[in-house]
Amino acid sequence: MFFYYLCFINKKKTMPAPKGNTYWKLAKGFGVGKSKKYKPNELWEKALDYFEWIEKNPLKEERVFANGVRMKVDKMRAMTILGFCLFANISRELFDNYSNDETYIDITTRIRDVIYTQKLEGAAADLLNTNIIARELGLKDRSDVTTNENEIKIQQITGMIIK
Repeated sequence: MFFYYLCFINKKKTMPAPKGNTYWKLAKGFGVGKSKKYKPNELWEKALDYFEWIEKNPLKEERVFANGVRMKVDKMRAMTILGFCLFANISRELFDNYSNDETYIDITTRIRDVIYTQKLEGAAADLLNTNIIARELGLKDRSDVTTNENEIKIQQITGMIIK
């Protein structure tokens, strides 16, 4: 295939683009300064389509039951910002640019809130892996014990706190 491409290029005489041209504006894909793909209401509609797609396309897990029967069962699919970007055919950087634009900030905040809530509630109901979701959401389980001048001892056997 590459050989045929080289043969085609060699037969065709090319000239450099004239100075001051704007051909770069015709470039496909994501470039610096790319205009926004969606208007605010279109971005929200695309997000609603993504949320609906997530619910209609759960992950499949094959389980083997005690009687030896194998069945595929549905598992909750977690929503992600990156998943939404892939669904909407935009880059993560463009989504971040939307987030920094005052016209879109309400929409992107709602999208982030829906995704955060779906993951949090899925993990709380034990439908998603709680450890992975906790890390994704930036949640930590931490306890700090501080003392002023008194020493606190914790007796592990009875669970009593002794001062």
